[in-house]
Amino acid sequence: MKGDRVEIVIDAGDSSRTYEVVATRAGRRVEVANRRGGVVEVSEVTRSGTAVRTARFMSSRILALVEHPADGKPD
Repeated sequence: MKGDRVEIVIDAGDSSRTYEVVATRAGRRVEVANRRGGVVEVSEVTRSGTAVRTARFMSSRILALVEHPADGKPD
């Protein structure tokens, strides 16, 4: 649902970086999946299940992964 977002904090060696994946349109949602080989995949997905945008991170580098669900109120 529009407004879903996931924040990912990554260890970048000497500092940390924050990335954010957001459901940008109505009917889209953000999904998090653990893949083989120690990879976490965060995708913005349409109603039909097609991935619009995907971010992949090595699980050993992730410091925090925070899911922020939409509040459920219509726009």
